[in-house]
Amino acid sequence: MPQSEGRILVVDDEPSLRDVLKLGLSRAGFTVGVASTHAEAMTQLDQPWDLVLTDLQLPDGDGLSILRHVKELAPETAVVLLTAHGSADTAVAAMKLGAHDYLTKPFDLDELRIRVRQAIEGEKLRRENRELRAQVGARAGIQGLVGKSAAMRSVIDRIRAVAGSSSTVLIVGESGTGKELVARAIHDLSPRKNRPFVAINCGAIAESLLESEMFGHVKGAFTDARQSRAGVIEQANQGTLLLDEIGEMPLSMQVKLLRVIQERRVRRVGGAEETPVDVRIIAATHRDLMQMVREGTFREDLYYRVDVIQVPLPPLRERPDDIPLLVAEFCGRLFRQGLPQRAFSPAAMAAFMRHPWLGNVRELENVVERALTLATADTVGPEDLSLAPPIRDQAIPDPHPGFSLQDYLRRTEAHFVRRAMELAGSRRAEAAKLLGLSDRALKYLLSKTGE
Repeated sequence: MPQSEGRILVVDDEPSLRDVLKLGLSRAGFTVGVASTHAEAMTQLDQPWDLVLTDLQLPDGDGLSILRHVKELAPETAVVLLTAHGSADTAVAAMKLGAHDYLTKPFDLDELRIRVRQAIEGEKLRRENRELRAQVGARAGIQGLVGKSAAMRSVIDRIRAVAGSSSTVLIVGESGTGKELVARAIHDLSPRKNRPFVAINCGAIAESLLESEMFGHVKGAFTDARQSRAGVIEQANQGTLLLDEIGEMPLSMQVKLLRVIQERRVRRVGGAEETPVDVRIIAATHRDLMQMVREGTFREDLYYRVDVIQVPLPPLRERPDDIPLLVAEFCGRLFRQGLPQRAFSPAAMAAFMRHPWLGNVRELENVVERALTLATADTVGPEDLSLAPPIRDQAIPDPHPGFSLQDYLRRTEAHFVRRAMELAGSRRAEAAKLLGLSDRALKYLLSKTGE
């Protein structure tokens, strides 16, 4: 028999709707149980469920009571509410109590299946991440931050110092240095550790979509807004919100974010009501925000709101003593994923230590994975590492007869684009950050250079 996509308990007092939900979700591969009353649902909640899909209004109780019971009994079980009597206040109350999502009747069955699958997969991913971080943390200190150098000890000390407060934190470091790992470590050591940790990359989302992602929207706010939806700020209520690459945020959004930080209230796109939020903000950037303030591309008032406590991350080239530990960490994880178990020769490790690592830890991880995959011997040598020399070490030619500046600039541009894509593991958004470009500008350069 095929493996179940997950176990779902459907709670609704309408027999026809119960039947439709059970049939539709069963056909999508889920194992489905049903209950017609609050009392019947309570007797079934001692069984393991991946998701509870419950009507808000029941003849002998309500869905919020079921939600509370689920979160007390099995906090990792996702809960989605169905209601024909919904209001903004009820939805906010449900999200504060830990509901993953809610849908208003009548709803589209295909959309419900998608939302249910997203809820179950989201809970599974969070559980796996917690388990993985616990395994790594037991060996590496704080939440997978690997390193014994003085620079990393300083970072870990700063994390421990700031974790207990609710102050806004600004994590500053080059791309690939582990800014999200640091943000997660701060959250996991804080009093909010059992509440949501939500991250959004401000540079990876189109400006036209960013406002809805940040603040949410009400039904009908725009063409595709078929249901009301909480934004990441509401999703992080009572927890932590990471604003990754905050330096990429458009000025128009900076004004709205500043208002949320000042007033601790959020208004969804197209909505009239404001919802109170209690969110700890952690921002991260590879840019010099003060320089951006001087250039007029980042608001000064927002800068002083986010740069309350700063956590600077050192680039990998400033902590070479940590490279052997990182290589060992990556090898262990990659071996568990099925890659060949190979050792790195002393000469290969020496090459690692000499390399400038412009892509930092992310570049090192990519090189280790590529070497383990492509090497033909049990021991990886320096010839297997494919470490390209940095552009700054290459000679810049003097003008001479036959020299073409246009051709030289074209080849140099192509080199940077190709190298950035290598360092970013072919992730265009990450490569754009390395080059200091927008995603759209890099897309144009890739098409122009044929990469």
